[in-house]
Amino acid sequence: MPNTCPIDLLRRFAVPLLALLLGGCSTIDYYAHLGQGQWQLLHARQPVERLLADPATDADLARRLRLSQQARDFASTQLQLPENRSYRLYADLGRPFVVWNLFATPEFSLEPELHCFPIAGCVAYRGYYQQGRARGAAALLQQQGLDTYIGGVEAYSTLGWFDDPLLNTMLRWSDERFVAVIFHELAHQQYYLPGDTAFNESFATFVEREGLRQWHAARGETPPAGDDRQRQQFIELVLASRERLQQLYASDLPEQAMRAAKQAEFERLRRDYRALRQREWAGQGRYDAWIESPLNNAKLLPFGLYDQWVPAFAALFEQQGRDWHAFYAAVAALGRLPDADRRARLASLLQND
Repeated sequence: MPNTCPIDLLRRFAVPLLALLLGGCSTIDYYAHLGQGQWQLLHARQPVERLLADPATDADLARRLRLSQQARDFASTQLQLPENRSYRLYADLGRPFVVWNLFATPEFSLEPELHCFPIAGCVAYRGYYQQGRARGAAALLQQQGLDTYIGGVEAYSTLGWFDDPLLNTMLRWSDERFVAVIFHELAHQQYYLPGDTAFNESFATFVEREGLRQWHAARGETPPAGDDRQRQQFIELVLASRERLQQLYASDLPEQAMRAAKQAEFERLRRDYRALRQREWAGQGRYDAWIESPLNNAKLLPFGLYDQWVPAFAALFEQQGRDWHAFYAAVAALGRLPDADRRARLASLLQND
């Protein structure tokens, strides 16, 4: 993602806006803003088939829309994902991101400030349709001594409450990523467990990756080489820094010394990144802007959410004979387990992977 998040960690959070609107209000203004933003998005939708039939439609847009409909058909017929009008519509919002997510943590903690809602459960961010509103909210939290981070989001799911459209914000992506996100977002509609972001995102990420593998195989294509190795190395670098910060915050250092040690850790992360870039990437780093901009706890929150349980879901898919219907039933059964039992079952699947 350009500018705000270079590694796709914020691109597609399941942000069920209807669920937010049904939640207990912190301010009427905030929820009125969400309602207006969602209404504007719905109002901007146009049927893809109408745009494809219109000779005035831009040729490149038409090509991407045709690709999206092929992927949409594949998702339902081959991956057994929901068949509805989601991604059969298109909306041009005239801006680079559909929403901006605001993350916040205490100064000496990597635990997010949670926002809980009756349908979505507890999530680690608040969404805003206007960047200025997100910045204003971040300033208020900073006055309370919290670390904050704002990330632009190019797509989100309403979990089937509305027919989610394709968005102009998605058109900057490669064809590969464009198709992947359709699979990912429809997976959120297939199953969503309120209050467990790592479970939901790992499940949808597995569906996306296996779906892409099957998509390319069905089309006789070789998957693009991509830069997964560089991305994974960067994530591992950040997760190692997070682990060191966790140990620091669990120590009994005085506040002044802990604050200095925190900043020293962020400088270490920058040094490690520069060394990795020179050693492994021939001096070409995708993440320079991210690493050189201000770092804090909140900026590290999204890392690991998408990948934590992906191998466990892959193992579960194999256990179910690679049958999508059986796999989704097994995922739903996992979701019905108590939290501790579910995590233990996922950990067991990881060990058997």
